[in-house]
Amino acid sequence: MTQINKDEYIIFPELSYKLNGIFFRVHNDFGRYCKEKQYTDAIELLLRRERFNFKREKKIVRNYFDSEINYGIPDFVIEDKVIVDIKAKKFITKDDYFQMMRYLKSNNHKLGLIVNFRNTYLKPKRIAN
Repeated sequence: MTQINKDEYIIFPELSYKLNGIFFRVHNDFGRYCKEKQYTDAIELLLRRERFNFKREKKIVRNYFDSEINYGIPDFVIEDKVIVDIKAKKFITKDDYFQMMRYLKSNNHKLGLIVNFRNTYLKPKRIAN
């Protein structure tokens, strides 16, 4: 019987691990009752400190017949690989997943992370394209 290596199926495992460390640190330091902007500001500080290449609130557009269609503005695009959307609400909805899929498909990114800081226990959601 052939053994399957689970790491082969995880998209950007090392980058995801580092990002999750940042998210958990912010969640531990700030708790669950802050506003989304406070979490994104703290995450931005840690991303800069760890020397990540990222863009905050970068508009995602797609060219269509010589025009640009706006697909939205995620909170972060990290290393031009992972799209991160930060939330601070009771629960993640289908619309949040659909929004992330629009982000991913518009620029052909492979991985998106939805992180809801309102939960007692942080559980980042991985969305693969």
